[in-house]
Amino acid sequence: MYKETNRSFSKKTTKRLSSLNAAAETANSPGAKVFCFFFSKKKAFLACLLAPAAALAQANPDSPENITVTATRVPTPVANLAAGVTIIDRKTIEERGYVTLADALSAIPGLRVVQSGGAGSQTSVFVRGTNSNHVLVLRDGIPINDPGDPGGAFNFGVDTLEDVERIEVVRGPLSSLYGSGAIGGVINLITRHGRAAPHGHLVLAGGSPSQLLAQGDVAGGFGIYDYAANVEGFSTRGFDQTPRREAATYTGDVDGDRARTAQVELGATILPDTRLSVLLRARDSKYGYDQGAGVAYDGGNATGYDAALFGRLGLTSKLLDGFWDTSLYLSRLQEDRRYTVTLDAQDPNQATGDSRYHGRRTDGQWNNTLHFQDHGPLTANSLTFGYEHASDQSDTKINTRSDNFPYLSAVRAHDDTDSGYLGAQSTLYKRLALTAQLREDGTTIAGDAFTWRVGGVLDVPELLSHIKASYGTSFRAPALYDRYGVDSYGYIGNPNLRPERGEGYEAGFTADLPVGANQNVTAGVEYFHNRIRDQIETVYAADFLSSSPVNIDRARTEGVEATFTLHATHWLQADLTYTYTDARDLDRKALLLRRPYNQASGNLRITPMRALTIAPELLYTGVFQDYPTSNAGIPGYVVGRSPSGLIFNLNVTYRLAPHIELFAWGKNLGNSVFEPANGYQTPGASFLAGTRLGF
Repeated sequence: MYKETNRSFSKKTTKRLSSLNAAAETANSPGAKVFCFFFSKKKAFLACLLAPAAALAQANPDSPENITVTATRVPTPVANLAAGVTIIDRKTIEERGYVTLADALSAIPGLRVVQSGGAGSQTSVFVRGTNSNHVLVLRDGIPINDPGDPGGAFNFGVDTLEDVERIEVVRGPLSSLYGSGAIGGVINLITRHGRAAPHGHLVLAGGSPSQLLAQGDVAGGFGIYDYAANVEGFSTRGFDQTPRREAATYTGDVDGDRARTAQVELGATILPDTRLSVLLRARDSKYGYDQGAGVAYDGGNATGYDAALFGRLGLTSKLLDGFWDTSLYLSRLQEDRRYTVTLDAQDPNQATGDSRYHGRRTDGQWNNTLHFQDHGPLTANSLTFGYEHASDQSDTKINTRSDNFPYLSAVRAHDDTDSGYLGAQSTLYKRLALTAQLREDGTTIAGDAFTWRVGGVLDVPELLSHIKASYGTSFRAPALYDRYGVDSYGYIGNPNLRPERGEGYEAGFTADLPVGANQNVTAGVEYFHNRIRDQIETVYAADFLSSSPVNIDRARTEGVEATFTLHATHWLQADLTYTYTDARDLDRKALLLRRPYNQASGNLRITPMRALTIAPELLYTGVFQDYPTSNAGIPGYVVGRSPSGLIFNLNVTYRLAPHIELFAWGKNLGNSVFEPANGYQTPGASFLAGTRLGF
């Protein structure tokens, strides 16, 4: 389940509830009140959460499943974090049938997932209305955004999840912790590790349209050694990405995907509380796509290849009886992408192409946490500090032709970044959890960037709730293509670009509302506001014969995230989210593209019997601004409204024996024709059924 807050009550909470027995009895009555939160700025917005008029109860923050390390670098209960945090655990990934990273992120509040086609296709994520390259993706705390991407963004459409233990999503400016790119937030993919007792799983499944899934993992340990290995293969015949409404170009040609992933981690506890580890991960994907040059052509002549190799050497240790946690990591990321378009006589554009993107990143980190004893009213005291060196390289060559006009573009460059950070965390009078971080990043080309963040969470035992607020700054260094790219149409990179700068604040609360034995409601509301300046935009000369990127744009994003979880009975849980986002270009006074005002999701977990779990999921995306493609397949050049969409998924799991599960996953069962990006239709109804064997 999504861990916005924990679902079980602690002994401390139980004691508090006993003193509010009368209020609790009121909560158990059939009556209920409606708590409404009103937000207005040029446009009015009303979000109402149904909740009993009960005494409020706070969830147990100490459950291991409800602890996150991403938000502060210190293991901290979600309830004590002054940020929007969502945790997707392994159980949720399996119960909801999430195969790809894009699947898993689609129902998270504050995130807008835009997939330009089916599995394998280019997929972007917008966090709280910021740009797609304003979200930083980590693997076990190490940045893995692609340096070879022209914008330095991450493609969320190619990664599968067999090797992921949990996903931690932190919304809000986090450059003070992780550096460049963390303007909108951070997504941390935490890998599965070995344990002492050997265990493993094997998953085999098949379905429609021509889908195959095979997953296997094994982990364990002996003596001072531990190990974990995962392999996964997924293939699908796919669907046509071209919308059926484009009658002039729609042919039904499908765009399939074949993805493979393998990972192995080996560890050795060489000294007490000191572990040496090495991790290797390889992933590749081959998929079809519809090339969009000129009039959209729905042919089978465009193929994408995406491969990545990630390696990490790590040393972690606890020193001075646990007072000092220290770790050293050295990692290497290699991203290689290739897009080919072969000549098709039926293509009205007569398009061809062979474009290659190569990104390399070497990253070295030294991370430290000092744990101090309680002192007077101060408890849970810690100090974090560390150093990071990163070297990015990009070698990109684009070679395409359309309507007999060639387009060539290239960049070959590198950049080094040295960073240092410092953070502090403490709780005052066991009521007010305080955090503060600062960081200095220095690049060889784009100059220095200083960022900071402060936040606090107030525990209100009288209401058994938490109130939180934070403020922080952020930045994104110009991509290597922004600085050094060139093309045959007159584009010349600008080596004098400054980093994009952001600042933002958020405020909100979370509370639990008990409604009876083993029944409770968890509600949370959070307002966010971000301003971004010096955004990089390509500006053309007066004769339109040349162009160059400059720091010129300003943007503002603001909105509200609301979460609502109902434990109606021991066999029924409902998770609802709603996000309102107003994202605007301040110079053009216009809405930013592909950021809808309204998004919502609903997930149920129904267990009518101990062995059976039914998990329906509903995803709603409101209307948004985009460049609409006409029904004749002609791309638009004037901004217009793109229609809303509703997706229904259903997943069923049955435990046949202690180590045998049967499952059936259905995606887009309503066969919605929603276009996440105008001109690219969401995949149609699909079905996958199989078994999971464990030992």
